[in-house]
Formats: sequence, C-alpha cells, structure tokens
Amino acid sequence: MVPEQDQSGLDNNFLPLLTIETLVNGGSGLARHENRVVFVPHTAAGDVVRAQVVRSKKKYYEAKLVEVLQRGSGRRVPPCPVAGECGGCQWQHLNYSEQLFWKEKLFVETLCHHLTMDPAALKPIIPSANEWHYRSRVQIKCYNHNGKFITGFYRPRSRYVVDIDSCPITDERLNGLLIVLKSLIAGSAFAGHIPQIDLSVDDAGKIAVVVHYLGAERQRLIEVLRRTGLDTEVFVQFGTKRSLQSVSGDGLLEIRVDHPQIALNYRVGSFAQINLQQNKVLVDLLTTTFPWKNSHKVLELYCGMGNLSFPLARRVKHLVGIEESARSIEMARANIITNGMSNLEFVAASAEGFLTDHIKEQQYDVVVLDPPRVGAYSVVKCLAGSGIPDILYISCDPQTLARDLRVLVHAGYQIVSSQPVDMFPQTHHCESVTYLHKSI
Repeated sequence: MVPEQDQSGLDNNFLPLLTIETLVNGGSGLARHENRVVFVPHTAAGDVVRAQVVRSKKKYYEAKLVEVLQRGSGRRVPPCPVAGECGGCQWQHLNYSEQLFWKEKLFVETLCHHLTMDPAALKPIIPSANEWHYRSRVQIKCYNHNGKFITGFYRPRSRYVVDIDSCPITDERLNGLLIVLKSLIAGSAFAGHIPQIDLSVDDAGKIAVVVHYLGAERQRLIEVLRRTGLDTEVFVQFGTKRSLQSVSGDGLLEIRVDHPQIALNYRVGSFAQINLQQNKVLVDLLTTTFPWKNSHKVLELYCGMGNLSFPLARRVKHLVGIEESARSIEMARANIITNGMSNLEFVAASAEGFLTDHIKEQQYDVVVLDPPRVGAYSVVKCLAGSGIPDILYISCDPQTLARDLRVLVHAGYQIVSSQPVDMFPQTHHCESVTYLHKSI
C-alpha cells in the first residue's frame, strides 16, 4: 500500500509508460516521472515498461515491474522460472556481458563520485569463469504448507519462501542433493520443524548437509537421517552453531588456493567464499597487486580461517591475522600445523578492538582487510593515523568501500589501483581489491 502522499498523475498507483535510463547501485533500473526518480527492479537500460508504485517518497518512487513493452538491448529471457520473484538473483534478465558492463560502470561511478582519484587507477572488471552453477554454499529456506514441503529462497523484503527444486547459480551436485532431501522430508513428521537446510561442496568435492531442526524428536531425526545412507556428510543443528551434531562425517571442508596449492580446512557452518573458482582468482590478484617482500610484517583484519593469510605468509616475513570468530581462529591455527608454516599467528579479537589496544605496540608494513558488506568505517579511522604505509582493502560493496576509502584518502593515502572482480554473476554485487599507499 502506498502512503498517502501526493500521487499526482497516477491511476491506481500505476505510472505512465517509463523508459529505463540507467541502472543504479542495488540493481534497479532508474526512470523518471514528472519531478521524481522511479526505481524499478528487474529492468534493463532501454526498457519501456509499465510499473506500479509500491512506496512513495518525497523525491522518488519505488515501483514493481508490471510489464516490459519494449526490450532494452541488454535484456534476455532468464533461464530460471522464478527469476524476478526469488530474492537470490537480481540480474538474470541481463546478458552476462551487460552485467559486467554495469558492474564496472557503477563501481567506477561510485568511487569517482566520492573520491578524487586518478582514473588510471581503476582497472577493468575480471569476469567469472562460470556464469552459472558457481555457488558452492547455499542456505535453502523451508516451509511446510498443507502437506507440501516447500524449499527455496525468500521473496525480496519478505519471509515468503519461493518454491524451487533447483537453482541455476548453485552447484549441480547440490541441486541434485536438494531433490533427494526434499523427497525424504516431504510428508514426514519432521517437515514442519525444519526451517532451513544448508548445502555445501568444497574444493575436494566433499559435500555436506546441515539440517536445521526445531522439533522435539531430535534423536529420532538423527536415526532417520543415518538410515537414508546419503553419500554426504550430514549434520543437524538444533539452534545455534554450538548445537551442531554430526550424523555422519567430521565436518571438515577444504579450500585450495595459491601456486603451488595450499589446502586449508574450515568447518561446516563457517564462512568461506561461495565462488571457489573466483576465490582462486581473488587470491592470485592479491598476491600480484602489491610488491610483497620477505621483510614485510603484515597485519590482516577479518582473516577468517586463513583463506588470504597463508598465500600472503609465503611471501612475507610474518603475518598476524585478526578474526572475531573463535571457530575460524581455531581452524586457522590448525591450518598452521597442517601446512607446516611457522610465520603466522592468529588472534581471536574484533578488528577495532585489536587496533585500539595494540596498533601502537608493533610496527607493520602492510595492512590487509576484508570486512563484511557493512564495511569497516571505525577500523579505517584507526588505520588512518596508524602510520602504516600500505593498505590492501578487499570489499564486497562499492558504496561502503567508497565511504571507507574517503577516510583514508583524506588522511593522505593515495589509491594506487582498484580492481573489481565478479564473484557473484546474476546479482548486482561486486567484489574488489584496492591498494593504497601513503608516503611516510
């Protein structure tokens, strides 16, 4: 329902025909009606569309796409039958070359809008080797309704589960497993108590399943899952991750990076990049973007289980990794032993807390940070006055990246290079590696 504001020129909240002028951060198309901007998801530049207002603000409308009357040149028919309804993908309707064009364009526009920088520092986007079936981890939402066990993803801005049997960006092995699990659970006494199923496959091809269960008959569910004979590692989670219980398997998954290859373990339920092939590209990019020296002391913030730490440690004197998740730090320390490397240490602490307490105690030559999508505003404010000459910032959100880089640029850092990487085809999300230097 549209709030009771000025709806001049609207008939039942339908707008006159709109022409999509451009795409914007967040993935929507932008059109104009009278004196307001209109944001319409699932559109392409050049589309002529009918749209209905779903939210009205003083200077803009948010609308939903009703019909495409004229197709823009970059538009295609999405292969997924629920594209546009499911919240997992925003850009399946765009040719992949069109997706890359807009990701790079929006990345450049975002940084140049917020920062004064040399345009030559902005590098062309690195495409994903695989446009489809690249997701190695997926959280399947579940809902039991009138005897039907529904599995899929939430509709945007909703808790409504859009039913799917397979997903075109998910690894085919996981799609096949989902069909098997769905048939096993549907109609059972457990179906109404399973809100989510996590599926993952690692670089070694090991597959793991985590069934989230909120019912009372826990042991019975475990026994039933054991009897199914699934050729995977199976776990049941009864609440938080601490309640994870093995049905079969040790829960150790593997990610492989660098040259020669390093194998790093992480536990089921812990964070790892979802695009395994592009993760290798990201690691290679990080190791070649900066002139690493075997005399360097490196501080890595948001290090996880060591995905970036171990390749970097091969090239430097010493690396200290900081990560708030104790589970990830436990695995990072285990990976030191497994790989026989001694020039790393890992600390379980928040990035901001560690910097506040220790940044003046030790001298680092380089800082590497890979924060979540919300960025690291308070952290970069600490780094701005640290006196550390070189910073490498890995980001998965251009807008929070630009906000954080502005703090560093104002403190005297210069952007040497910024490289977008497409880790998430069919979505508007964009990864990047930015190298900053400050003459001390």
